[in-house]
Amino acid sequence: RLQGPAALREAQALRYRVFSAEFDAKLNGAELGLDMDDYDIHCSHIGVRDLNSGELVATTRLLDHQAAAGLGRYYSEEEFALHCLARLEGPVLEIGRTCVDVTYRNGATIAVLWGELAEVLNEGGYRYLMGCASIPMMQGGVFNGDVAASIWRQVREKYMAPIEFQVRPRLALPLDNLNDRLPVEPPALIKGYLRLGTKVLGAPAWDPDFNSADLPVMMRFADLHPRYRKRFLGA
Repeated sequence: RLQGPAALREAQALRYRVFSAEFDAKLNGAELGLDMDDYDIHCSHIGVRDLNSGELVATTRLLDHQAAAGLGRYYSEEEFALHCLARLEGPVLEIGRTCVDVTYRNGATIAVLWGELAEVLNEGGYRYLMGCASIPMMQGGVFNGDVAASIWRQVREKYMAPIEFQVRPRLALPLDNLNDRLPVEPPALIKGYLRLGTKVLGAPAWDPDFNSADLPVMMRFADLHPRYRKRFLGA
């Protein structure tokens, strides 16, 4: 786990490198080579280091229900009307700003990050994990939403949450104007979420600052895929 101001700046620097390169995102703190916002100091942060170099190569941040109550909102509520929160029974943990250095973007790195996440979920007794999963819409320097529309078509056919948990984006991706038939696969992190048993809560929101389409996702701990349940419960 990442503790202290220096470790937080490492996470913010990694986020800046990934998000500026892949999303051409407009980031607070860009002049310092950092991605930073008002949520960071209210979140806990976990990460993965290269044991040889000590370099931080993956990170995510976690905002629990108590911190969100103090803030008056979850980060996801900036993009979605989360009426479903009133229907959730038990503590909620929000995951966000997840990124992995492109050199280390493989199953092993993501598995270590999920292992850290499992410890936090177990220790806090959380019943739900939720957040936004981003799909880049800058393709070769050109804005293109067709990939995001095609991924949305795929996931809505197999991974939608029950209707009582579905939400609406505040700024919807203009799906009617996009080609949703491209033969593309979801990003590795989204595939990782879905393998765990995560459900998609609704259509993607458009985040102009990140040039991304963001899918609202949620995993109920009780629905964790059996393949991963032992790993999480034993973390």
